[in-house]
Amino acid sequence: MIVIDNVGPSSPETRKTQWLHNILWAILLGLMVFIYGSHAPLISLTKVDGRVPFNPSSCVVLIELVKLLVSLTALSLTGTTSDLRAPPRPLLVAPYAVPAILYALNNNLVVLMQAYMDPSSFQVLSNLKVACTAVLYSLCLGKRLRPLQWLALLLLMLAGVCHSYSSLELEDAHGAEADRAPRLRITAWGLFLVLVYCCVSGLAAVYTEMMLKTQRLPLSLQNIYLYVFGVALNGLSALFSLSSDKSFLEGYSALVWLIIAGQATNGLLMSVVLKHGSGIIRLFVISCSMLVNALLSWMFIGLQLSLLFFLPVVMIVVAAFLYYR
Repeated sequence: MIVIDNVGPSSPETRKTQWLHNILWAILLGLMVFIYGSHAPLISLTKVDGRVPFNPSSCVVLIELVKLLVSLTALSLTGTTSDLRAPPRPLLVAPYAVPAILYALNNNLVVLMQAYMDPSSFQVLSNLKVACTAVLYSLCLGKRLRPLQWLALLLLMLAGVCHSYSSLELEDAHGAEADRAPRLRITAWGLFLVLVYCCVSGLAAVYTEMMLKTQRLPLSLQNIYLYVFGVALNGLSALFSLSSDKSFLEGYSALVWLIIAGQATNGLLMSVVLKHGSGIIRLFVISCSMLVNALLSWMFIGLQLSLLFFLPVVMIVVAAFLYYR
């Protein structure tokens, strides 16, 4: 960020421009928080007899494909399609495959970890992504964080742990009579895998931000390079995961298409945040979305909120105040 010393009172035009800029960022971030938070409740609403009727792998492919098509459209509207006429240099495009590979690795790690820990333990421990992302953000991008900012990120991580724990309490209260067997289970190998998962997640976000900011290319063109690899890798995954008796679009409804549209929009907005903002903003967006998730689940699915729910709300507000003061 470039800071210009204030040599006099700012003009009304400058103040108006800054005000509009802040309003647009608030709308963008608010939309992202809402889409992130509504994802899980929407998936719950699509379930039939407790199961998701569509293939998640095909859904991911379509999300990547929609992002690719929107990026192509945006590039054509800006009149810079000449960038696509000549074959791109391999050394220029190859780095964009890294995020797709890292996210594909994490998707497989989530499946692998189920053999070494219960889902509840993973839900709580996955909040370590905040700490891993912050450390990698500081090391890889050379961003020095003040002690208060480190404290803010610690609070943000603890807010995620509290939110996850409150969710576990509710699950245990509803299922105590149905299942009295021990629920929590984690092995040393499972702990190692969850740490790898958190580090890979943080590395993918930090690497994407570094690549978007260092290469002087239009954002739409950078998105095209990113999503081409995303479509290719997820397409291969979907090809191997689809069973012979199930079609690619089987079980799709209007609600599923709404989920695809929302997640594609969020992916495109996240690239704007990483290009013109920072990965730390992404952490705050994800943390705030947990609260939206809980509220929407209370409204539409009948989730009963406990008093512990309000503790993460306070912690996130305090964390934002400490980080941006």
